Amino acid sequence: MRFLLTTFLSVFLFCQTTSAQPLSAVFEKESTVPLSNPHDLKLSPDGRYLMVSDVGNNRIAILDPESLVLLGQFGADHQSGTHDIDFDDKGLAYVADTHNNRVTIYRMHDKQATLLGELSESVRGPEGVLAHPNGQIFVAGAWSNNVVAFDQGEKIRELTGLSAPHDLELAANGDLWLADAGNDRVLLLSPELSIKDELTREKYGFRGVRYLDMLEDGTLIAADKYTHSVKFIGADGTLRLQLGNGKASRGDYAFTTPEGVEVRGNQVWIADSGNDRIVRYLLQ
Repeated sequence: MRFLLTTFLSVFLFCQTTSAQPLSAVFEKESTVPLSNPHDLKLSPDGRYLMVSDVGNNRIAILDPESLVLLGQFGADHQSGTHDIDFDDKGLAYVADTHNNRVTIYRMHDKQATLLGELSESVRGPEGVLAHPNGQIFVAGAWSNNVVAFDQGEKIRELTGLSAPHDLELAANGDLWLADAGNDRVLLLSPELSIKDELTREKYGFRGVRYLDMLEDGTLIAADKYTHSVKFIGADGTLRLQLGNGKASRGDYAFTTPEGVEVRGNQVWIADSGNDRIVRYLLQ
């Protein structure tokens, strides 16, 4: 494979020569609100709010997606080590309350959250949660090295033999992408939790791959923590773009241990966790 090394505003963006169109990204904005080790991100179902899993502050911080100013928060009085959030089609929010070994469930009223219940069976240290369109909730237990599927609050199946699994992201056909962080790989799972495909460390250089999202064309976005980069992998398996120069740093196109990603159209938000900020880019 041949790689093109280009310079953009004095930083390195790595694009692989592929049959897919290369991507580029333009820096738009960074947050200034005090955050502590922010992890995964999720837009609210109506798109009005960017929900940030603010790990060190044990809360979900609610930001304006455009200005990145703080609009609200919830969970700090009962969560511990908040890592992830997702919404089901009824508007319920599911939050990975990691250090309490549970996923908390909330009814949202605009920016107000009412705690309804939790999921905890067979899961320790949950760091990823996915509300699937089939009504099931999938939870990645980073400390229990498993993925558990829940239906109507009850455990219905489990995948074991993983290593510190993190995010779960929905594929277009209903399958699930899983960041198997301790094994430096991304797995494609069926809803029945059978392994269908693998994106390996050897091919993509993963080192502690964390949270994921998808572009509309099937491109997988992966925050790769210890390469201090975010990788965009096309549906054909080719690396379309890498943001970050491989070294822990801070800049418009440089990160320290990035963890979270969220996408809407051609806008991408990244949790630059080691630098305690959220950054937004426009893809071209």
